Amino acid sequence: MKIAIIGASGAVGQEFLTILNEREDFHFDELVLFGSPRSAGSKYLCRGKEYEVKLLQHNDDFKDVDIALTSAGASTSKEFAETITKYGALMIDNSSAFRMDDDVPLVVPEVNAEDALNAPRRIIANPNCTTIQMVVALQAIEKLSHIKRVHVATYQSASGGGAQAMAELEAQHAQIIAGEEPTVEKFAYQLAYNVIPHIDIFTENDYTKEEMKMYNETRKIMHSDVEVSATCVRVPVMRAHSESIWVETAEEISVEAARKSFAESEGIVLMDQPLDKVYPMPLFVAGKDPVYVGRVRKDIASKNGLAFWCVADQIKKGAALNAIQIAEWVIKNRK
Repeated sequence: MKIAIIGASGAVGQEFLTILNEREDFHFDELVLFGSPRSAGSKYLCRGKEYEVKLLQHNDDFKDVDIALTSAGASTSKEFAETITKYGALMIDNSSAFRMDDDVPLVVPEVNAEDALNAPRRIIANPNCTTIQMVVALQAIEKLSHIKRVHVATYQSASGGGAQAMAELEAQHAQIIAGEEPTVEKFAYQLAYNVIPHIDIFTENDYTKEEMKMYNETRKIMHSDVEVSATCVRVPVMRAHSESIWVETAEEISVEAARKSFAESEGIVLMDQPLDKVYPMPLFVAGKDPVYVGRVRKDIASKNGLAFWCVADQIKKGAALNAIQIAEWVIKNRK
């Protein structure tokens, strides 16, 4: 088994290496790292061995690669997809490049793992981070009754904007404390001591691309006609995204049944003891694998409605871990 990581020096690429160190049951014989001219030559440790980042080029470097984990941006994925898959490598892509292509499966293993076996272009797309954690939670409800509508408000951390965005948030706090004008480059406005209801560009319907991703990707992953309305908000949290989710189901579901399904569903940890102040928060979820769910309650505005709170590390489960889980499932179940 030969694994390649494209974009090894980026935040998700580094998380790939961290997860490979953690998941010793994920076996590989060879590992090769690729990056841009800026990162080529960098060296990283994985399982006690040092690897040097090679320059990503249009050549035969992928001839013996079994699985390529890519996280170098949509333009790079589009440019190099043919080079990566030319000799049969399975490309698991973390960008938005192929997510809505009909011949590319969009996969969250807890929800639609079997879709990964039908990848005619040898490409599997990793969904957007906000979609991944939401559909893991929604699947627990879908098991009980079909979900007709979802309203979701996201509270997305600075790390969703990358390492530079995290550094900018830290710098803004320090600058404000020092009485200086805060640097604003990565976001539309100052993020420190603020929230920004704007992630990605606005579309013709006044929803942002991030919000429309949650609509379109959820329907594709769940093979569902569910209607999703999202408001995506950037908050001054360093890492891990939170979501406040309202669902309307075809049949009424009790809170007890919903809690039981959350507790028993793969990839979910139920933290729901509000009287004891037990509920998920990014402060404690950052760096962890599961999707955490709490504040489960009836929606008092809808007979068939439920509301709950959902938190997950968007670099882990929302990106690198989901891709590696796809690879693990494919290896285990390929025919």
